[in-house]
Formats: sequence, structure tokens, C-alpha cells
Amino acid sequence: MAASPSDGYPTADAGMDGQDSSAQRDSTCEPPIPQPSSDEAVSGEKRKREDGGDVDPSVNPLWKTSLCSYFRRSGGSCSHGSSCRYAHGEEELRQRPDGSWDPTSERRKEASSGKKREVGVDDEDEDEDDDDEEDRDGGITPKKCVLNLPGCWTGEMFRKFLDEKGIAYKSAKKRKNIHVGFLKFENKEQLEHAVQELDGKPVGSCNMEVADVGHGMSMKKLKREGETSAPGANGDASALGFQAKSARDAVTPYAEFPYSDQLQFKKNALEKILKKLTRNARKVCPPGVLLPQWIMKSNEIGGLACKLERVVASPLENGYRNKCEFTIGLSLDGKPTIGFTLGSFKDGVTAVAEPVDCPNVSSIAVKYASIFQEFLQQSSLPVWCRHKNSGFWRQFTVREGRRPQNAPDVDNVHPEIGEVMLIVQVCSLGHDNAVIASEFERMARAFSSGAAGSSPVLPLTHVVIQEHQGISNVAPSDSSLRSIPIQKPDGGPVTEPFNETEEPRIHDYINNLKFSISPTAFFQVNTLAAEKLYALAGDWAGLDADTLLFDVCCGTGTIGLTLAHRVGMVVGIEMNASAVSDAHRNAEINGINNCRFICGKAEDVMGSLLKEYLDVPQKQDEPSAESSDKELTSIEKKGSEEQESGNQENPSSEAEGASCRQFKNVVAIVDPPRGGLHPTVIKALRTHSRLRKLVYISCNPDTLTANSIELCSNCPEKEEKGKKDNRNWRNMSSAGLARRRVKSMPKSEPFRPVKAMGFDLFPHTIHCEMVMLMER
Repeated sequence: MAASPSDGYPTADAGMDGQDSSAQRDSTCEPPIPQPSSDEAVSGEKRKREDGGDVDPSVNPLWKTSLCSYFRRSGGSCSHGSSCRYAHGEEELRQRPDGSWDPTSERRKEASSGKKREVGVDDEDEDEDDDDEEDRDGGITPKKCVLNLPGCWTGEMFRKFLDEKGIAYKSAKKRKNIHVGFLKFENKEQLEHAVQELDGKPVGSCNMEVADVGHGMSMKKLKREGETSAPGANGDASALGFQAKSARDAVTPYAEFPYSDQLQFKKNALEKILKKLTRNARKVCPPGVLLPQWIMKSNEIGGLACKLERVVASPLENGYRNKCEFTIGLSLDGKPTIGFTLGSFKDGVTAVAEPVDCPNVSSIAVKYASIFQEFLQQSSLPVWCRHKNSGFWRQFTVREGRRPQNAPDVDNVHPEIGEVMLIVQVCSLGHDNAVIASEFERMARAFSSGAAGSSPVLPLTHVVIQEHQGISNVAPSDSSLRSIPIQKPDGGPVTEPFNETEEPRIHDYINNLKFSISPTAFFQVNTLAAEKLYALAGDWAGLDADTLLFDVCCGTGTIGLTLAHRVGMVVGIEMNASAVSDAHRNAEINGINNCRFICGKAEDVMGSLLKEYLDVPQKQDEPSAESSDKELTSIEKKGSEEQESGNQENPSSEAEGASCRQFKNVVAIVDPPRGGLHPTVIKALRTHSRLRKLVYISCNPDTLTANSIELCSNCPEKEEKGKKDNRNWRNMSSAGLARRRVKSMPKSEPFRPVKAMGFDLFPHTIHCEMVMLMER
């Protein structure tokens, strides 16, 4: 960090050659700079200071008052020689003539905070909690967290606030954009005084609240009787008006309302999204250009971008999830628990509650969570601590696979569930391998005996270990996976661990098609509702035998494969190599021969695929589409390598030869993640005129709004480039960014929203899928 202009000194940063980066150098304060020799100039080598060129510190008042930037970057000595006027470490750093310090130094931070600090320690990276530290009385150091602090506060600002209030403490820490601060005290007297001065006192627009570290919420706040009034017309979660007192309240806030009321709440929320789309599309229309016809007709339907037909109810209201991801942490009582957190870490909430009352979780998942929780309470390895980013046990996932509809009845908890995969996420960093192996063996026996001891017996197919060392529990798709053998209670093995070239899989059925699912592959969590959703998407797309269907963000190929019998060819795009491998396998299992799946990011391959399939064949003397094929060859090869050795690169030769065929109708169905479509994908979809229909399946209405603005708004007559007023783009909403991108969209015919429909794939929660048909 360079010295600020207000310091009145030249910039502290130095380049690789030792010259000051400031353009205004004062010759009276700077030591003379030796000129390079002619030999150096010819060779082009970097100039170095001459040996013996030491400068008298009395000549330069800034001698050793700033840290050498090269030293800071490399952590070692610089190449400036012994005459370098910059300090190499805190021990060489000297006070400036005016009594100030280099702004990059720890002494500068110490002076500004008014508290003694250890050199080299960054308060923003320290652990907020240390369970091993003892106070003067021999007990654990008193610790508390303060909730509802301004997010803009840093740790230094938090300590300054405490000093102004006269609150004594041992350490105080806070990270920017987090609304909670952490305090340690020397003794209980300091703690009691801090609670008296802070708890309930106003700061900004909120009142502070002191809570126990690890809980993130005070007991009185959790036990406070919540309001149960219905949400407002916008269906927003904050309108519920009550604090989470259990996992049921945190995960399924609509569970207290009749299901018919839940559907109405979600319909109101979707209507609000469609009105927002209309308003933003109206704003982006260039001056002097007529508004699109769909905007002008929006007043006839209450300002909606298109008609919202209804919200389709889920066939199952309770226990519908075929995949449940449970957090492993400490409960309010400090016991290892498997379930859901009672809030977000940003608000200081880390306490975990059991999922026993959550209506969206299946009874099989609840029973396995209970079995694993009992094992963890006896485990010698610690659970993951979000405050310290340390521990071993992190996350527990239960994936279930249904039997086919005509399967015989089975005597278990859910007769329709035939397979179960358990995925345990761990962080083995810093733990003994022998202890880990022993714990995994005990865990496998606990799962096996627990499943066999349940009445009825629980299905158990695979137990998979996922290694992840990141801060968040969201592991990358290519994270390390390994299976452990499942043993019978008597010690006999049931399954053997899979080898390194394949992954364990379970199977599910949609529209009587069998789907193979790997541990990290995406698959709709509400299978029965997904069947209805995919059928509607096919009906709206107007599919026939002369249709080319692009399945963007296809996952394991569920949408494309369920609609393959209605189209000429399906081209699926997915970035998860494991999911693409599953898609190829699923096509082969079901004997589907008109599907092609590409492994790659949609923004990287969409343009090439559209050119390959939609562009008119070119003359021999013009560039052909071979370049596009070459771009996709390596991507297809990467996806095929993930398959088993017996699989073909593509499901059939029919799909390989279909790239030369010209289809009458071209349709795209997109089912992106919560982040929505990449701008490059949107640009590719919009600028190809032969693509006349687009069905957008959205799990996040906000990103649907942003993407629809770019797809359905009129472009300016002249494309705008090189805008210089984009410095505040980080603070803009997704809709605001979309309006900006429309201005640089190439001239093309926009889509228009035709109709929309909601699908309740997540009963009892605030989430709802929306399907929108766009045409041009």
C-alpha cells in the first residue's frame, strides 16, 4: 500500500529496479540515482546500484521509513544492493520525520488502534475463537459475540468503538461485511460490564445483542415467541416476521401455513418478478425507439411481462427431497449435531439443529442423520468449526434413488426407494491417517448396523468419502472421492470400494427412463414434480421429429433424454465432467441414439455449436465449420474419458452424422444454476436468428429477470463500446447490470415473453421454479 497523498511524502512502493514509482521526485530529499553504463544499456540488463554507493542517511530524511515493495512481494532480500533506502522488515523500519509510520507497517496499525499488537499478525485473519485459552482463574477465557453491528465496520473500527465506550477486553475482532464481532475478556467482570454496556444498545439503525460464541444467537432471542402472521403479497421470506427457533423454522418457514396458502404466496412472488421484468425492460429501451409490443400490452395484464398461468402443486408435499445435505456442527448445547444451521454465518449463526421436524426431509434421511450423529458423539475426531475453519467432520449427504413404477413392493420405510448413497465430507488436513482409517471403519459398521437394525430395514448402497479443505462446505465438482466397503453387522463385506476409474452410482426413474447418478451430479431433488416440469417444457417448445433441441446446462441429461423421443436430435451442454459421463451412460442404458453431450462451459462452446448446426453450409472456397468441430473435439474427448472403458464416445453414429443435417425447427431449453446464464451464452442465443423458441427453467427468479432483460429488450441502433462510467458495477443489481449489457448487444431481433408457469418443487420453503416461454 502506497503512502497517501495527504502524508506529504513520495509514494512508498518501489519497482523491481529500485526506482520510486512517483513521478514527482524531490531531488533535495532523494539520493542521487546512478546512471547505467553503456554496456548495461546495450545488453538491456536492469540497472543495479553501484557497489559502495551507500548514501548518507542524513541526506535523505525518508531513509528506511518505508518498506521495500519488492521485499514485501517476495518475502526475501531485494536486488537493490546495500544502498537500498527502503526497509527490509519491521526491525529496519524507522519513524518518519513528522513522527508518522509507513502505512503498510504493523507499527502504523498499532499506533492507530491504540492497542499493543504482535508484529506480523493480521487481526482480520485471526481465529475468532480459541477453546484452549484459559483465564486467570484457571477456567476458559470468557468469550462473547456482538450481533447487529454495521457491516462496513472493520476490526479496527470495532475496537475504536469499544474504547470510546470504555469497555475493557482482551481481544476484539470483526471482519468487514459481517454483522457480528467477537470479544475475549480477561475475566468475568469485564464480560459482565461489556454485556451491560452493549446488549440492547442502539448502533446505526439496529440494536446490538450479545450472544454466546458458536450459537450466533442469544438464548432469549431463540426462545422469543415468534409471530406467525402470513407473508405479504410479495411472498418475501422476511415478511414471515419470526426468528428461527428450530431447523423447521430455518429451512421450511412456510410449513406453518396450509399448502394452498403456500401456493398463493409463491404466485404473488412470481407476479412481482414479472412486473420487475417489465419495468426494467421499459427503462432499457433506447430513446426514439418504440417500446416492444409485449411491454405496451403489459398494462392489460396488471403490468406483468406475460401471463402467469398458475403454480403447479408438488405431487408430494412432505418428504419429497431425494437429496439432503446436512451440516455437521455444534448444537446450542455444544454437542456434535447433524442437521441445519439456524441462520447464516454472516449474521453470526453457527448452531446446528436436528432435522427431525423438517417436513421436506424424508424419513430415511432423518434416520441416517440420527445414526451418524450418534456415531459422531463418540468419535475421536472433531466436527468442523466455522469460527476457526478447522476440524474433520464437515457435511453429510443422503441421496436416494427410486424404484421403477412397476417394481414389486419392498418391506422398507419407503417401498419406492431402492438405493441410498451416503456421502461424508471431511477435511483430513492435520489428522493422523491411522486414526482416520480406524474412524472410517467404525463409521461403516455404524451405518450397516443402524440400517439393519431399523424396522423396516433401511436400504444402503454406497458410502462415499469426499475430501474438501475449503472454507465453505460447497466443494468443487472435481473434489477427491473414495468409497469405503460396507460391512454387515457380523463383519462380512457387502460392497467393495470402487476403483479410481469409476464412481459409485445410484439410479432413479423419470418417465420410466432409468438415470444413473454419481455423487456430485445434479439431479432434481423432487423427482415427481420434475416429471411434470419436463413434460410442460416439451409441450411449450412445440417439439416434433424435425426439431433440433439444445439442452443447455443439461446435468445428467434428464431433460434432453426425456424429450428425445419427440425430436430429431438433442445436443446437451454441461460443464461437470462427471455429469456428462452420467448423461452418456443414461443414453446408453435407455437405448437413446439421437443425443450428443458436450462437456464444457456453455459460454465456451455455445457459439461454436450454433455455428455448426444452424449456419447455412458454406461454399468450398469459404472457411468451413471444421474449426468449430476442432474446438469441440477436445471437449467431447474430455467428457468421454470420464466414461467407463466400454462406453462409446457418443451414444451412436446417428448422433455423429446428424451435425450435417439441417433441421426445420431449432429450440433451446435452458436450466441454469442459481447464477443464471453467462452473458456470452445469452449473446449467442440472441444473435442466431434461426433459434425462434427458448424455454427458460429458472430456480432463481432474480437471475431470470436479468437474463430476460437481455434476451427480450430492444437493442440500440448503434452498439455502445468502451464505456468509462462502469466503476460502480460491483454495487449494481443484477437487473442494472443487464440493462448495461443490453447497450452493447449486437443488433439482433429480441425474444418476447409469451407465458409463464410456476412449479412448486420445494413445498414449505420460499423457493419456487418458474418456466417461461420466449419466442420471436
